[in-house]
Amino acid sequence: MAAQPRIVIIGAGIVGCGLADEITERGLTDVTVLDQGPLFATGGSSSHAPGLVFQTNASKTMTEFAQYTLRKFASLDLDGAWCLRQLGSLEVAGSPERWADLKRKHGWATSWGTEGRLLAPDECAALHPLLDPELVYGGLHVPDDGLAKAVRAGEAQARRAMGRGARFVPHQEVTGIEQEHGRVTAVVTGDSRFPADIVVSAAGFWGPRIGRMVGLTVPLVPLAHQYAKTGPLDVLRGANDALSEARLPILRHQDHDLYYREHGDRIGIGYYGHRPMPVSLDDVLAPGEAPEMPSMLPFTADDFAPAWRESVRLLPDLAGAEVTEGMNGLFSFTPDGMPLMGEHPELAGFWLAEAVWVTHSAGVARATAEWLVDGRPTTDVHGCDLNRFEDVQLTPDYVMERGCQNFAEVYDILHPLQPMESPRPLRVSPFHVRQRELGAYFLEASGWERPHWYEANAALLDSPLMAGVDIPERDAWSARYWSPIAAAEARATRERVALYDMTALKRIEVTGPGALAFLQHLTSNNLAKKPGAVTYTLLLDETGGVRSDLTVARLSRDRFQIGANGNLDLDWLRRRLPEDGTVQVRDTTAGTCCVGVWGPLARALVQPLTRDDFGHKAFGYFRCRRTAIGNVPVTAMRLSYVGELGWELYTTADLGLKLWDTLWEAGQEHGVVAAGRSAFNSLRLEKGYRSWGHDMTAEHDPFEAGVGFAVRMEKDGGFVGRDALEGRSEATARRRLACLTVDDPSRTVLGHEPVHVDGVPAGYVTSAAYGYTVGTTVAYAWLPAAAAVPGTPVIIEYFGEKVPATVAAEPLFDPAMERIRR
Repeated sequence: MAAQPRIVIIGAGIVGCGLADEITERGLTDVTVLDQGPLFATGGSSSHAPGLVFQTNASKTMTEFAQYTLRKFASLDLDGAWCLRQLGSLEVAGSPERWADLKRKHGWATSWGTEGRLLAPDECAALHPLLDPELVYGGLHVPDDGLAKAVRAGEAQARRAMGRGARFVPHQEVTGIEQEHGRVTAVVTGDSRFPADIVVSAAGFWGPRIGRMVGLTVPLVPLAHQYAKTGPLDVLRGANDALSEARLPILRHQDHDLYYREHGDRIGIGYYGHRPMPVSLDDVLAPGEAPEMPSMLPFTADDFAPAWRESVRLLPDLAGAEVTEGMNGLFSFTPDGMPLMGEHPELAGFWLAEAVWVTHSAGVARATAEWLVDGRPTTDVHGCDLNRFEDVQLTPDYVMERGCQNFAEVYDILHPLQPMESPRPLRVSPFHVRQRELGAYFLEASGWERPHWYEANAALLDSPLMAGVDIPERDAWSARYWSPIAAAEARATRERVALYDMTALKRIEVTGPGALAFLQHLTSNNLAKKPGAVTYTLLLDETGGVRSDLTVARLSRDRFQIGANGNLDLDWLRRRLPEDGTVQVRDTTAGTCCVGVWGPLARALVQPLTRDDFGHKAFGYFRCRRTAIGNVPVTAMRLSYVGELGWELYTTADLGLKLWDTLWEAGQEHGVVAAGRSAFNSLRLEKGYRSWGHDMTAEHDPFEAGVGFAVRMEKDGGFVGRDALEGRSEATARRRLACLTVDDPSRTVLGHEPVHVDGVPAGYVTSAAYGYTVGTTVAYAWLPAAAAVPGTPVIIEYFGEKVPATVAAEPLFDPAMERIRR
C-alpha cells in the first residue's frame, strides 16, 4: 500500500461516515466519500433508523462493535446537539420462556463485559412508568445502552474526517468500477471518474448492485420493517424538550417482536412480527424520485394492527392515542444475520462494509479501518468475513429465503444448536442414505447435513455396554437437540468401534514444486517431512493470532492435503499464492468424503480389509498412506479427534457409499455403531482438543490457547506471525484457555456463560459438553492466567444460577496418549 493510497468509499451513511473518520484518524487522508443522495440524510437505512443501540448479543464480536459505537457516539456532538444519549435499555419478558432467556442474555452481557441487571416487574415499571408490570415476569436493564441520532452522528464523524482532508461528494450515482491487472483503479459516476487504489462499498442495501459491477455476489436482502409514531400523549406532555427528545430507557417487548422509544411527547414503535417483505433493488426509487427517501416505503396499516393491539395492552397510556404516521423502512438482512466485511476474493483493493445496523456501525468502521491500514482488525471478525460463505449459500434463492427467515427470527429465542429449517437438505455425504436408514437426527452447518445421533442405537442404552454409565437428567433447554443416545455412541467409541461421518470437513489440495515452501511460510509447524507424514499446524496472522488450525498430510513430494476449518482458510491460501504459478490450491471437498473409524477395535475392523500392514509400527500415529479398503482406494490418515485408536479414511464421492458399506459389514462382528456429532463433541472435550472459532480465534495466540506445541520457532525461513511470538510462551501468557469440570455431575452448561473467580466476572465458557467417560460436564473457558491453575474453584453462571466448577489439569482422558498409540 502506498503511503497515501487513494481511497474511495461508496456510501455516506453511518458506516461510510464512520469509516472515513476512522481511516483519516489513522493518517490516511486521501479519502473521497461518494453518495447518490444528499448529505447527510442520504436516503438509505441510516436516514430513518430509530437509533436503538443495544450491546447484548450472543456474538462477542457484535457486542464489541456495539460497545465501541456507544463510546464513540457518546463522545460526539454536532453544533452542541447530542449524537447519543445513554438512557439505558429495558428488555421485558412476557412469558416464562422469555424470562429464562433474559437470564441467559444477562450471562452474555457479563461474559462480554457489559454491565446489566435483572429486574422484578415492579422495578421494571419504576424504570419505565408507562409499562404495565402485571404483564411482565421481569426485565433486563443495561444502563449504558443508548439512543443514537444516526444522521447527526454520521455528520459529526464526517466533519472530523473532512477536517483531516477527506472530501464528501453528494449526488454521485456509481455506474462502474474500473480495474486493471486484478486491482481496482477507479470509481465511475456518470461523467465523473474518481481514481482509487482502494474502494470500500458501504452502500447498505444497495450493496448487491455495487457488487455486480465487480462480479461479486453480495448476499443480502433489503426487507421492509415497520416503524410508527403515535400522536401526542398526555402522560409525556412536557417531559421532554426539543433537545432532549427522550428520557425513558429504550424498551423491547420481544415476545411480540416490538420495541419502543420516545419522540418528545410521542412514542415510536418498531415491529418485526409482520410477514417478511423483501424488496427488489429494481423497485427502489432513486433519491430524486422517492416521495421522501428511497428507503421509506408506504406504511401497511393492516400488517401493523397486531402490534398496536399488543402495544396498548403493554403500555396502557396508549389506549386513547392512535398511530399518526408510519413507514415500512428498508434494512439489510444476510443469510446468517451477520455483517459483510472484507476484501473481494479476486479483485484486490475492493472491500465491503455492508449489512451493518447503526448499533454496530462505529465498531464495524473501526475494524474495517484497522484491516485496511494495519492489516488486521483488533476484534475477531471471522463471523463477518464476506468470504465465509460456501457457493451453495450464495444462490439467489438461498440468500432470499435465509434473509427472510433471519428477519422473522430477529427477536426469537434461538438455541445455539438450532438449525435452519429450509432450504434443506442441500449438501449430503455419500453415506446419507445409510444414515437415514439408521434413524440419524440431522443438524446443519455450512449447508451440510450432519448426524448428531442415530435412533438405531437407542437399544444400546439398556445394554451391558452402558453398565456404570450415569446419564444425568437435563433441563429443558440443554435437552433440546440432544439425546441420551449420544452417551451410548460415546461409550461404544471408547469400548468398541464407531464410524463417524467427517465429510463436512473442508479439504484443500495444495500442489506444485513450490507447495512445501508456500505452506512452510504460512504455517507454524514444520512440514518439511517425508511423504506420508501428517502434521497438526496453525495459520497465524502477523500479530501471532490463531487464524485457524489445520492438519496437513504430505501425500507426495509436491502434493499436500489439508484438513481446514472452512472457506476462510481457502481464501487465506489463495490470496497468498505466488505469482510464478509454482503452487496450485484446489478445494476438493465436494468430490471427496471421509469416514472416521475410531475405537479400540478399529484395527481389528480395518486390517482384514486391506493388504497393507495397519499395525502400530508399520502405520504410526500422524502418518498417512494410499491404500485400499476392500475394493475402494483410500487415503488413510492415522488421526483421532476423539482420543481413540483409528483412522480417517478418504475416498472419492462416487465410492463413498461402497466404503461405508464395506466398513459396516466388516464391523458387525465387532459391534460397530454409527456415531454422531453429539458424542464426537463430548469425546473431543474429554481429550482437550480445541475447536477453532469456538475455543480460539485470531484474538488468541497459540500459547494462550494451549496449542504452543504446534509452533516451531526455530524452523528455517520463519513463518507468518513468528516475529510477533518472539519472547512469548505459556509462562508469559496473561490469560489461558482452561479446562473446567463441573462439581455437580448433574449440572450442564452449553457455552458463552460467564465464569466468576472470587465473586468477580473473570472469563467465559467457549465449549462445553457432558463427558460420558469422566462422568461430569466438561467446559473450556478463557480465564486470567492466575486463575487457570488446576484446583482453582470457579462459578459458572447458567441462566442466572450459580454452577460451581473447578479448574482441572488437561487432558482429562488418557493424558499419556496410550490409547491412540496402540
